[in-house]
Amino acid sequence: MRRLASLRDLIQGWEELTERVQDALELYEMAREEGDAEALAELEEEAQALQEEIDRRELMLALSGEFDDHDAILSIHAGEGGTEAQDWAEMLLRMYLRWAEKHGFKTTLLDRTPGEEAGIKSATVEVKGPYAYGYLKGEKGNHRLVRISPFDSGARRHTSFAKVEVLPVLDDDIQIEIHPNDIRMDVFLSGGAGGQNVQKNATAVRLTHLPTGIVVTCQNERSQTQNRETAMKILKARLYQMELEKKQAREAALRGKYVKPGFGTRIRNYVLHPYQMVKDERTGYETGNAQAVLDGELDPFIDAWLKQQIGKEEKV
Repeated sequence: MRRLASLRDLIQGWEELTERVQDALELYEMAREEGDAEALAELEEEAQALQEEIDRRELMLALSGEFDDHDAILSIHAGEGGTEAQDWAEMLLRMYLRWAEKHGFKTTLLDRTPGEEAGIKSATVEVKGPYAYGYLKGEKGNHRLVRISPFDSGARRHTSFAKVEVLPVLDDDIQIEIHPNDIRMDVFLSGGAGGQNVQKNATAVRLTHLPTGIVVTCQNERSQTQNRETAMKILKARLYQMELEKKQAREAALRGKYVKPGFGTRIRNYVLHPYQMVKDERTGYETGNAQAVLDGELDPFIDAWLKQQIGKEEKV
């Protein structure tokens, strides 16, 4: 019934927009025949408003997936390259946190593994807000950075990689069966960066799903029970994503094309030297203001990818 009500609202919105366009066209013909300059000026404003509304509704068409309106779990993993890659992973974490803040989304850092000298090895963030997963789902893949390394005494140019994973936060009515005997739970001391704020009790939780080898850690919450519940939520989402990718692989194999997700699937290049540019490999969208992107100005890239998906059949 909720799905039916949502579809009715969607259709009603497009029907009302169609009526507005038809009314505007009729008024334009009348104003043009009468030479009414004031009415024509008002209709120009209406045309602009209609175009903005159409653009907004077209974008929403790309957010009609089964879980697009859900919250998201975003994970960042440093690639090979030691300190360079770990610093790049932390730059990406900052970028997504800034983007979420601009949109009024609530973020919770679920897990953070610091780098050996700088940056992070990995981090997991829960992003809560309307259509958080729908907006972020296109960010999964490999992100490549080219810059003069701040960690290289010879000031040489380095290329770094980091992988982004995005999962939907699943409702309780989504059935992912996890047998208790398939999970190994380890507990350890939870602490902040640099070993600060280390708790005396072992509250951090590490879950290992034995059949798949998936490992999830959570140390954000104050109690072991809360951390275990959060870790189970992430594990459930990752198992669902694994099954979804298997299904997509089977379907893609029948179509004759499948690219395995991972570090080999580069989606975006960030170049800070010898020039500044950020370019998306999938849509071709690019900008010379790389710093703005790293400060969270991701909407043009997200919108371009979403619009590219309109009309494509989504397999869920």
